[in-house]
Amino acid sequence: MGEENEATNTQQSTTVSEEQNETALNFLDSVDTYLILIESLTSTLRQGWLELSSARHSMGGSRLNTVLLSLKHHSAPTTVELDYDNAGSMTKSKSTQLTLSKWKSSDKKDSTQESNESEATASPLKTENHLQKERGKVLSMFGGMVSPKLRASQLSFETALETLVEIANVRSSILEAHRALILHKG
Repeated sequence: MGEENEATNTQQSTTVSEEQNETALNFLDSVDTYLILIESLTSTLRQGWLELSSARHSMGGSRLNTVLLSLKHHSAPTTVELDYDNAGSMTKSKSTQLTLSKWKSSDKKDSTQESNESEATASPLKTENHLQKERGKVLSMFGGMVSPKLRASQLSFETALETLVEIANVRSSILEAHRALILHKG
């Protein structure tokens, strides 16, 4: 009888140890992903700023400066949304996730749900044309013929924004894994 209890205790301690190892591995994987994304963000932003300065050099300082920017209120074509569960409150058991909704048309005043449904049913070619049109609207304030470097800079900063959302999601998973490690420790 004592041997059976000892075998059961050993088996339970092995299971707990495996759970702790898996939790620690999840934490370290999240930290590794976070560091990789930070490096990627740094590189993307550096590339974006270099392309922007090259565009300013090729287009001239008078065509690419802050004086051309309108200071009136604009709706953002790109938004970051927080995912909620079905009940409408933030999930407590899982980490919350951010999603990026890019290049919603400024002409349409539709709700985000309607635009997401239309994007899901649209062909990839139609969606790409829509993205090009919206990107062109933003760059049109700098003139009709903008430098390819300015377009490349726009894409770099767009990629940086996507990376920032990924970093926020990974940071959330790091905090979740850290909480799990503390619970297993205590």
